[in-house]
Formats: sequence, structure tokens, C-alpha cells
Amino acid sequence: MNIFFVSLGCDKNLVDSEIMLGIVKEYGFTITDEEKQADIIIVNTCCFINDAKEESINTILEMGQYKKNGKLKGLIVTGCLAQRYKQDILNEIPEVDGVVGTKKYDEIASVIDEVLKGSKSVKIDEDVNSKHQKYKRINTTGGYFSYLKIAEGCDKHCTYCIIPKVRGNYQSRPMEEVLEEAKELADNGVKELILVAQETTLYGKDIYQEKSLHKLLRELCKIEGIEWIRILYCYPEEITDELIEVMKSETKICHYLDIPIQHASDDILKKMGRRTTKEELTIMINKLRREIPDIALRTTLITGFPGETEENHEEVKAFVKEMGFERLGVFTYSKEEDTPAAKMPSQIRKPVKVKRQKEIMELQQSIAFEKSEEKIGDRLKVLIEGKLPDESLDDYGMDSGNVYIGRTYMDAPNVDGYIFIPTRAMIMSGEFVEAVVTEARGYDLVAELVN
Repeated sequence: MNIFFVSLGCDKNLVDSEIMLGIVKEYGFTITDEEKQADIIIVNTCCFINDAKEESINTILEMGQYKKNGKLKGLIVTGCLAQRYKQDILNEIPEVDGVVGTKKYDEIASVIDEVLKGSKSVKIDEDVNSKHQKYKRINTTGGYFSYLKIAEGCDKHCTYCIIPKVRGNYQSRPMEEVLEEAKELADNGVKELILVAQETTLYGKDIYQEKSLHKLLRELCKIEGIEWIRILYCYPEEITDELIEVMKSETKICHYLDIPIQHASDDILKKMGRRTTKEELTIMINKLRREIPDIALRTTLITGFPGETEENHEEVKAFVKEMGFERLGVFTYSKEEDTPAAKMPSQIRKPVKVKRQKEIMELQQSIAFEKSEEKIGDRLKVLIEGKLPDESLDDYGMDSGNVYIGRTYMDAPNVDGYIFIPTRAMIMSGEFVEAVVTEARGYDLVAELVN
């Protein structure tokens, strides 16, 4: 029985998909990477913003076509969209045979069995705070890096966000469980751990009565085989001196932090339900740069939040210019039902949101390109991810020859830049090398291998 998975949305969702892959494989099913060969297709969905919902729905409809054009016997929808809109999915997409919520992944094999017997199967736990058992994962990221989910849910309740309603309150995983999984990943060849959660910086507060991310990091650094540890989703108000100190003292921890700030105007930050002011953000960013001079900071912003004025927008642009983030992404505000922000007056028209998004991204591009130029001459450690195919050389502005592609400590997978190393030497994927930057090409770098 062949099972095909589609994982949409964030890297936290990908971890859930990998858990389900592990469950169905242990149950005896075969995993296929060919949709047309699938007896069962599972779509793990996202519903964070409208674009994510549209992508999820379009993917479900696309996969449903294999009931007509392939050998597909069942289509199962899992994840956030399933948790939030289970009845709508069943009512409006007749091709769907099973719906599995965010706390019922452990029942995915039994759902497949029920669907194969011709039954519609719905597994939704209305208590999104309930916990499920730990299962072995199948790493799908190529083997050299892996996401490590250290907590689930969120207590922040930002006014624009639906996540607490589909993922529940903040729940840290016990440290021994996280460390056990990290060791298993290392034993299977993973060299870079990327810590993820709705909010990594609060890790341990619920079960150990104190923020314990720094303690977890020290234990993770002891694991043989792990060479890089990267931290994503750090809320600025929760960054502690202990976290900064462990980043400074442990060589395995990348000098990289992903810190979503969402805005820089105090008026809008308050409406968003954020816990920081512009002054507090400025103080924290300056402190990080002072304590860790080579740190690479990534952030995200939202344009067009209800009530955002042109003055608020200009304030954000001035802040972005002043802070000089190495990496930055911008989303247009998405009006999500059942959130306080959706009911706020002065909703912004889409063309205005998009215009403001474009302006910030154009500003950020010039900042990022300038920072890339500043890296010329630097000697950097690079994780090689593979060799650039000949047919892709032109796409990446490379002339010809043996070109390897990799990432530095400044680059998280799939969201940041790459570093290209033309060389006649043979380098294995997953190998770390030293290289000197010779050229900057926008967000990407070109480097020469150090012999």
C-alpha cells in the first residue's frame, strides 16, 4: 500500500509530517514520492494566513484529481486547516475521505485503514491542549540538517493570530525527550539542528517554572556529531542574558537569531497585542549586536494592519533602515476570522498593503546587498548541500564548471541565501568546509575553497 505525503506551511508542520511518515512506515505501509502511484495521499495543511489556506485548498483539489487519473483510493487532510475547518472540508470537498486534527497524528494509520475500508474518518480533538505520544520521525530534509520541535502551542494571543486556537497553549517538551530525539538525529547523520516552536524562547517555563532554553542548548551542544545549532522563532521580550551568554560561549550555536517583531510603531504594536515597544526592540537588538558582534538577525514584519497610517508605515521604514537587519521578510496583513483584529475598524485595502510591503522589501534589499558586500574577504564555515546542476548554472549567475552550493551560519534553509564554491575539488554533501568570500551576488555569496 503506497502512501504519498504533501507537507505545506512552516517547518513545524514539516516535523508533524515526518512524525506521521514514521508512524505509517512502522505500521507497514510503503512511502512513495510519486503521486500517480499512491493508494493514499495525505495533505498536511496550513491555515495561518489567507495565502496558506488557498494553497492548502488548491493542493487538496489537485490531489483529489488522482482519484480520476491515478490509482488513488483515499485522500486524507491533516493539520491546521483540518483542525479549524473540518466540517467545511467534508461538506465542500467530496474527494476528501479523512480529516485528522493537530492532536490526532498518532491515529493516522487507523484513519488510513478506515478509509481503505470505504469509511469516512474524522479524528479531531476539540481540546487542542491535549498531548500526544512521541513517535520516531523520518527525516525528509536530506539528512544533514533537521528541525527539532521543542514546544507546541502559544500563550501570546496576538490579535491577528489564530494559532492558539488550532495548536493550543504553550507546552514544552520534556528536556530528556528532546535530547533523546536529537541524539537519534545525530546518529542518523544530522549535523545541524534547527530549533523550532511557536516560540522557542519560552521553552521550559511551563514545566520547569523558568525559561530553560539556555540549559537545553548546553545539553544539545554535548551531542557528538552535531556541529551547528540554529534557533528560530525567538520573541524579543523573552531573550535572556543566559541565552545570550550560551550563544557566546558555545561554539556549536550559530550566531543567528530569528526574531519576529511584526511592526515598529508603538500604536500598531499595541493593537497587535505584542509585548514590546519600539524602544525595547531597539535596546534588545543593540544589545545582541554589542554582545555578539557577528550575529545575523532575521525578522518578519506585517504591513497593512488595521488602522496603520502612512506615518506608521514610514516609522517602520525608518526603523528597518536604522536597525539594518541581515535578513527580513514582509507579509501583508491577513484578516483571519475569529481573531480580534478581524473586527477592528479601519481595515486597509489590499493595494495599500501590497504597496507598503513592496517599499519595505525594496529598502531591505539594498540593506541586505550592502551587507553581502561587506562579507567579501571573510573566511566562513560552510555546510555543503550539494552540487549545482549544470542546467542551473545560468539561473544562479555562474559561468561553468564544478560549483558546490552551501550555507553559512547566516543562512537558514529555504529562507535565506546561499554560498557558491566553484572548485575542482570533490566535496561530499553534508561536509563542512572553510571558504573565503570573493564576490557578493545580491543575497548570495561566491567563495573560494581554503585548502
